[in-house]
Amino acid sequence: MEHTDTDPLGQGRISRVLITGAGGQLGRALAAAFAADGEVLALGRGEWDVAFPPPPGLPPVDLVLHAAAWTDVDGAEDEPQEAAAVNVGGTANAASLGAPLVAFSSDYVFDGRKHEPYVESDGPNPLSAYGRSKLHGEAAAGERAWVVRSSWLFGPTSRNFLLTMLRLGAERDEVAVVDDQCGCPTYVGHLAEATRALVELPFGLYHVAAEGECTWAEFAEAIFAEAGLGCRVRRITTAEFGAKAPRPAHSVLRSERPETPRLPHWREGLRACLDELAKA
Repeated sequence: MEHTDTDPLGQGRISRVLITGAGGQLGRALAAAFAADGEVLALGRGEWDVAFPPPPGLPPVDLVLHAAAWTDVDGAEDEPQEAAAVNVGGTANAASLGAPLVAFSSDYVFDGRKHEPYVESDGPNPLSAYGRSKLHGEAAAGERAWVVRSSWLFGPTSRNFLLTMLRLGAERDEVAVVDDQCGCPTYVGHLAEATRALVELPFGLYHVAAEGECTWAEFAEAIFAEAGLGCRVRRITTAEFGAKAPRPAHSVLRSERPETPRLPHWREGLRACLDELAKA
């Protein structure tokens, strides 16, 4: 997916942006980031379930930010067709609006066996139904699209690992967390701001994830330390955790494209997210 259109938005003019999945953590961050650029048409699942075609009467838009997704990795093993309806069919439906599209994908398109960071030219090999649905969704985005692979998203709203750890850390003395999966926890606020820069670049595939890397257990320890919680982390293996869907053991994402926006370190994202939560 390499294209040469150097001005895909027509000299950068954006008067109306449509966001799918606007009620989720990434959708909300995108709405905040693009608010100053023009009108934002933020559609949650209640306004548009992307497994179905676009609702009638939508006005023309200059850009579609497709944040709607099936994110239940284990649930996709039991309901692969439903996951595909959202992650593949939903992307095709978003592309059918005819505007330039940003489609967000995942590190789970890789099998994690490289043991080095994955770059855009590495061949995908998803291990799970979820990963396969995200990979097929990339193809469904079409030719006039930026496909953005990111990883381990977290933010101050919705459901994510950080919020789960804050809740458990306040309730328990110890939590068991997987320590043999390594990735890049990415703050949705930073990803949303990077997306504003990304849409000034040619269409194509981009890896946009936080700097640094850690395991889930290391991320949990950092969350507790930054939040001032005394909860201990008991490090366990993926096999001990027993999740239904297989996960890549090492899915760190890096970009080989020098123009790709670079995100701050995941620890900076963690502090920024905790600051947002403190304001709520």
